[in-house]
Amino acid sequence: MSRVESKLAELGLTLPPVAAPVAAYVPAVRSGEFVFTSGQLPVVGGKLVSTGKVGAEVSPEEAKELAQTCALNALAAVKSVIGDLDLVEQVVKVVGFVASAPDFIGQPAVINGASELLGTVLGEAGVHARSAVGVAVLPLDAPVEVEIQVRVKSA
Repeated sequence: MSRVESKLAELGLTLPPVAAPVAAYVPAVRSGEFVFTSGQLPVVGGKLVSTGKVGAEVSPEEAKELAQTCALNALAAVKSVIGDLDLVEQVVKVVGFVASAPDFIGQPAVINGASELLGTVLGEAGVHARSAVGVAVLPLDAPVEVEIQVRVKSA
């Protein structure tokens, strides 16, 4: 088990299987020393955990947990390309999308679910630049979607 997966286990978390794409794309692509993930939804066991808008049907606290699930799925996508998460040198960028009720303005706090998880399991390598964007709707009516870009050790 990798150091990263051991840290996840300490937190009571496990790396899930890679979430199946819902359209014509792949979960992650490596380009040189970088891995780019596709947007990851809060899918567990092949099913979307929750639907709706944050600030209406979904509470900000629940959405923050969903963003953590998205980050776990993103790490699984990275692992599917590089084989070992200990090869991650740096999470370079996180982009989080929050399907928001019209008056909801807490997108950064929601995406903290993903950012905090990455920082906890990767340490300094998990410190990243980030965008947290409110949108009208996400695929499958998901409340949250997260994508990450990481720099990895050369093969």
